[in-house]
Amino acid sequence: MKTKQFKAESKRLLDLMINSIYTHREIFLRELISNASDAMDKLYYKALTEHLSDISREDLGIQLTLDKEARTLTISDNGIGMTKEELENNLGVIAKSGSFAFKKDAEAKEDVDIIGQFGVGFYSAFMVSDCVTVDSRAYGAQEAWRWQSKGAEGYTIEPCDKAERGTTILLHIKPSSEEEKYDEFLESYRIQGIVKKYSDYIRYPIRMEVEKSRPKADNDKEFETYTENETLNSMVPLWRRNKSEITPEDYNQFYKEKFFDFEDPARVIHSSTEGAATYNALLFIPSRTPYNYYTREYEKGLQLYASGVLIMDKCPDLLPDYFSFVRGLVDSQDLSLNISREMLQHDRQLKVIASRLEKKIKSELLSMLENDREKYEAFFKNFGLQLKFGVYNDYGQHKELLQDLLLFVSSAEKKYVTLAEYVGRMKEDQTCIYYACGETVDKIESLPQTEAVRDKGYEILYFTDDVDEFAIRMLQTFQEKEFKSVSSGDLDLATPEEKEAEAKQAEENKDLFAFMTEALEGKVKAVRLSKRLKTHPVCLTSEGNLSLDMEKVLNAMPSDNKVKADRVLEINESHPIFSALTRLYAEDQDRLREYAGLLYNQALLIEGMSIDNPAAFSDQLCSLMARL
Repeated sequence: MKTKQFKAESKRLLDLMINSIYTHREIFLRELISNASDAMDKLYYKALTEHLSDISREDLGIQLTLDKEARTLTISDNGIGMTKEELENNLGVIAKSGSFAFKKDAEAKEDVDIIGQFGVGFYSAFMVSDCVTVDSRAYGAQEAWRWQSKGAEGYTIEPCDKAERGTTILLHIKPSSEEEKYDEFLESYRIQGIVKKYSDYIRYPIRMEVEKSRPKADNDKEFETYTENETLNSMVPLWRRNKSEITPEDYNQFYKEKFFDFEDPARVIHSSTEGAATYNALLFIPSRTPYNYYTREYEKGLQLYASGVLIMDKCPDLLPDYFSFVRGLVDSQDLSLNISREMLQHDRQLKVIASRLEKKIKSELLSMLENDREKYEAFFKNFGLQLKFGVYNDYGQHKELLQDLLLFVSSAEKKYVTLAEYVGRMKEDQTCIYYACGETVDKIESLPQTEAVRDKGYEILYFTDDVDEFAIRMLQTFQEKEFKSVSSGDLDLATPEEKEAEAKQAEENKDLFAFMTEALEGKVKAVRLSKRLKTHPVCLTSEGNLSLDMEKVLNAMPSDNKVKADRVLEINESHPIFSALTRLYAEDQDRLREYAGLLYNQALLIEGMSIDNPAAFSDQLCSLMARL
């Protein structure tokens, strides 16, 4: 029998198919099953349009058969089949898709969903097979035909015996080598895994003889092996079922099995959307933080299905970074896929879906915040850091989207509050949203800088995460209220009379403060009287855009470029130490110089910052104690 040659272009394309287009060899089974599904959809469509009584959807299915000894894998369907001409056109001309043509010409019908569009998926079989045999009998035809090929050398077509309609593809699996392991595609468990991974939601049953064991009828302590023609796929995806038919237990079980979590999700988002982009989405907000979530190893993304067939296990483009904790999947018929169906072409549909998912996720989080505060606070403890990072990232581009989702511990009740709640209970004379930074709530509460603000009865937000102040600086305001750190240069809390008295006293002591500033040798920008201290003797504040806490965070990063805030040493005029300083300025300036260093180091320690020379600091303290 004469071997027909592929066209020169087809030869090159076939070589590309085998060696370049597909990343993973296992994809071949997904492609062949999808083709079989298309063949059955075409037959079902024909039955609908021509009112055929001998075609029942329940009778349609796919059968997989393994023969390890013969090294063959067979994929059979009872779909519409192909004539000799269709075999010639569809398989003899690479990249000519019969499914695509059908998809374009056929009027859309319910329960008909053609998957293929490029006409290249069939040839992925040559990645694992050195010979492919296709037996096909078209619906209504009296004869069957065999198409056979060993790859780029060409193909043959001849009559064959096939009693029933449909198509049977016989793959002769390549022998394994040291570099390539093809034997895995002859293992039942591997085939089951591939079907479950990629084709679990094909709408027709995919069956295979599976070896099982059971207790013997006459002796339940002994087991016997038997085979069962088992359906490998679920067929009906959970996300395509009517929501009213799905219980919370169904969602929870699906989530735990699909995403390997042992806890129920905190929130389930199930949506179906039509219009510019038609898709189904089933999303889950986890109840706990994955062990590697805040590491570089964590991969964000949603599973992406095209008409029930898995295309990507993690599609990062569907989720913004600040919602990367969301798990789930999207199934759409409108995606523009590349030729291998392993990747997406960046198109408008993808962007539309991503935008709608973003709004939906925010809406659900707000709903949880308003209606289930306890659960939302638990969620925020796990993933709040990511939301704050989202506010800061991309130059604050997403701050308005995320600001209503933020929580901070408040000085009022030591509980989480939203920014809206804080502003809603501000005092009439309060003009700013005050915050303080520190490692823990307890350490923040002990900061001297908080005294004046608390004395006024103003609420303070406690920032304990490194990103907090960066995020707030990016927000700048909330509901027209400016954010102000309790450590900022001027809190503007004094009355006009107090300000006048402070200015007078500052003028009287300007020489003292100038001397102390000089004594600290550039460590501080200035020394001045404090308007915020009530009981503590001294504290450090900052001027300009860079705060002390931002300095700590930035300098902790692996970089040679260290930054330094404009530090100000503030002294409490009501504390006995101030009287001692004024006396030393008049009597013993050498000791004053020593005291200035001690006070500066003390302020550093209160702020949680390291001192330059701990040993010298210790010696100074001991020297001071020895004079007592």
